[in-house]
Amino acid sequence: MALMDFIKKQFIDIIQWTETGDGTLAWRFPMAEMEIQNGGSLTVRESQIALFVNEGKVADVFGPGMYKLTTQTLPVLTYLKNWDKLFESPFKSDVYFFSTRQQIDQKWGTPQPITIRDKDFGAVRVRAFGNYSYRIADPKLFYNEISGTRDIYSVTDLDGQLRGIVLQNISNAIASSGVPFLDLAANQISFAQALAAQLVPEFEKIGIKLENITVQNVSLPEELQKILDQKIGMGMVGNDMGKFMQYQTAQAIPKFAEGSASGGGIAGDAMGLGAGVALGQVMAQNLAQGLNPNNNAAAAASAAAAAAQSSVAVVSPADVMTTLEKLGELKTKGILTQEEFDAKKADLLKKLV
Repeated sequence: MALMDFIKKQFIDIIQWTETGDGTLAWRFPMAEMEIQNGGSLTVRESQIALFVNEGKVADVFGPGMYKLTTQTLPVLTYLKNWDKLFESPFKSDVYFFSTRQQIDQKWGTPQPITIRDKDFGAVRVRAFGNYSYRIADPKLFYNEISGTRDIYSVTDLDGQLRGIVLQNISNAIASSGVPFLDLAANQISFAQALAAQLVPEFEKIGIKLENITVQNVSLPEELQKILDQKIGMGMVGNDMGKFMQYQTAQAIPKFAEGSASGGGIAGDAMGLGAGVALGQVMAQNLAQGLNPNNNAAAAASAAAAAAQSSVAVVSPADVMTTLEKLGELKTKGILTQEEFDAKKADLLKKLV
């Protein structure tokens, strides 16, 4: 072996890390059997931190800058090795570099629906997903808790652990947010803020700072999605229960038409429609009373009167005229007799509002 090869193998005078790509969190400088030259140069670039480790114990930490390695710049290592102030011999130490750049667009999500508790609906199942970003804030803690003595520790190595922390805290985040379950989909920012509040201390335990987290989607169970759709419909009519029930009745009219096509009869459909309108009015009054704690006995009496009227189907004059015209056509075609027509006519006229 040539003399220069021997010297090159034994001593290191420049220590630095040039990142060759994304996704590396920690990198150990390749020492092999070499020693660091006293007075050697250490270069730590922006978005990096260097850590000297002596016999498994973390010694000195260096932020961005250029350093001449002496007993003055390595006080902890000097103490651990019991050097005196005039020590000038080469020395051995493990050197680790940590990237402090933001690791962006990290995905999180619920592979299966998770069960959470809601004050309105009890136990419900929900799916959600989004992304987050983080950076190493405490390399010493990260080294002790996560990366250890590995040559390289990457974002991929940490991904599963962080996803688990996120999923573990979703239920607590929803509970602490104070946002009703049905409003989660419309309050994703509030949900994300509550989730961040839960995650920040958990990330700090392993030396990581959570920079940002977003909630991109919250999927509700089908049953609750229908309720949410109804709530949106109420909002469109100004939370007026009467108008909402009218809207619901209008939505049900095509079903009456389907019943007619199946042989229910026009007159029967008209009566069914009248009963539906009456029932809708009663439901609207009952729901309005439930939502208004100041209802008095007069309101209760009004609801009782509406309920009594529901026993007799009520239709509007326009509906009566339309039905009579169709009944007249049936009589003309000989399908109804004059007596049957007169009887149906008398029933419909009794139901005018």
